[in-house]
Amino acid sequence: MRDLWLLGAAIVGLAVGCTSQAENEVVVYTALDSEFSQPILQRYETETGVPVRAKFDVEANKTLGLTQEIIAEADRPRCDVFWNNEILNTLRLEERGLLEAYRPKMAEAYPPLFRSSKDTWHGFAARARVLLVNTEAVGDGERPGSLYDLADEKWRGKGGLAKPLFGTTATHVACLFAYLGDEKARQLLDEIKANEVRVFPGNKQVAQAVSSGQVVFGLTDTDDAMGEIEAGHPVEVVYPDQQDDGLGTLFIPNTLAIIKGSPHAEEARKLVDHLLTPEIEIELAKGPSAQIPLSGDVDVELRVETPRTVRAMEVDFYRAADKWDVAARAARDVFARAD
Repeated sequence: MRDLWLLGAAIVGLAVGCTSQAENEVVVYTALDSEFSQPILQRYETETGVPVRAKFDVEANKTLGLTQEIIAEADRPRCDVFWNNEILNTLRLEERGLLEAYRPKMAEAYPPLFRSSKDTWHGFAARARVLLVNTEAVGDGERPGSLYDLADEKWRGKGGLAKPLFGTTATHVACLFAYLGDEKARQLLDEIKANEVRVFPGNKQVAQAVSSGQVVFGLTDTDDAMGEIEAGHPVEVVYPDQQDDGLGTLFIPNTLAIIKGSPHAEEARKLVDHLLTPEIEIELAKGPSAQIPLSGDVDVELRVETPRTVRAMEVDFYRAADKWDVAARAARDVFARAD
């Protein structure tokens, strides 16, 4: 009977175009932009001979869409490795018991803050949440330097951010709720909306809007900011809230996790071992995304600041994950009708 059920499941899977049943392949759901992650995965396939089936998320609903798919597939997982471009939705999957414990070979090279004590997720290749400023619109001594400047009357209608319902902007909001408390965080969202901040579909669009002069400055990620800088646009990165009593700059790692009950667990472990190496962190750091290595074994010249060189926001990611639903409801209330 069991053999008949397996045969039927395989036929159904092929019929609807689901995950292939090849024994030695590995299926990766990744929220990191395909232009950054796909070359790494394709090279791994070429070097190992193991087919890599990658599923990418779209910019408008980064991370959340893949997270929801993994939850929906919990009874019959199709994903082997979740390469998330942030951390909180990975923690939400951990809380649901959907991640498999695995201790990679290089685990000890990473700070405890950026890896699970249960070995269910592993952080690497971080990005910073920064302000990108149009240097033609704002002089050297006049540039915004804080997240609170999005709510400052001085900058009414001149700031921008991505719609805070998805991706790293949603993560940032949840971190603010954990750090500031519900009341102060909700107040900040209300003040930002009241200050006529422009809302864009994603962080890349925010960075492009700053470059084109649609807005004077915007909250975005370092990878999108670096793309505009290296394209020669008149923009500059400001690492926000560097005062002694300031919030500090939020750094968000990529995370890797193996899905519990994944169809190709052995190949999943091999891929995680491959991705958590100094070579991959160096490649991501030197590449166009300018990711920030977290491994203590990496020593490479960087184009961006790190938690070692600027004041970092001290956030409890688990507490922020617990605040996800509260923060998401507040963000929907405030920004649901935003353009």
